[in-house]
Amino acid sequence: MQVLRTLVIGVVAAALLGLVAPGPSYAARSHGVATLQKRLNALHCDAGPADGRWGDHTRSALIRFQSRVGLRQTGKVGARTRKRVYADDAPRCDVRRLPRGSGHGRRIVISQHQNWVWLVGSKGQVVAQGGMVDNTDVLKRGAYGVGSYCGRPTRVKLNQSGAVWMDDFVRFAPCGVGFHRIPRYKSTGKQMHADWLLGTDLARSHGCIRLSKRLSKRIWDFTTRPTPVRVV
Repeated sequence: MQVLRTLVIGVVAAALLGLVAPGPSYAARSHGVATLQKRLNALHCDAGPADGRWGDHTRSALIRFQSRVGLRQTGKVGARTRKRVYADDAPRCDVRRLPRGSGHGRRIVISQHQNWVWLVGSKGQVVAQGGMVDNTDVLKRGAYGVGSYCGRPTRVKLNQSGAVWMDDFVRFAPCGVGFHRIPRYKSTGKQMHADWLLGTDLARSHGCIRLSKRLSKRIWDFTTRPTPVRVV
């Protein structure tokens, strides 16, 4: 027992004198996070300010990157994620290929796995794309189409539900499922959640496809005529 006490006292004393190497300092960890944030921002993944602080904004960017390259969307920096994110050929988060088997011709494609939406022109070219928030318990995979369901209008410029506005609402599935901007509170005009949650499962809709202001406006303009929607 006396030997053990002596050993413990010696280790503590050595640590106080700087003879035992400490773990990574806060400054070192912060620098590592800031470096990752800068890298994710360079890849258009939106990690927020490169302030060295690990939070949901940075985590959402990492999830967008993981979904982009086909890794498990953990929001954690494992060995495979670190290797891919710092690779010379690491892809951008905001430009993605259409999923295979998503149909042909002019259409809108939704990937629930990637939390992503593509607007595809008549010649198969992607004319717009971006992240989304949805709810897989409500919207299932399959073929749909922009139109009126259950007697409800197809398009509502300023739709409302309780205390929120849903701008540029375009219905495409029964009965109330549609595309729209992230809901805004009527009382303040502020969005229910930040744009940086789009493209992740960190937020969940009531069933509709929540989008950025820019992409919801593009879909509004894109769906002035009947448009197929494919959920994959």
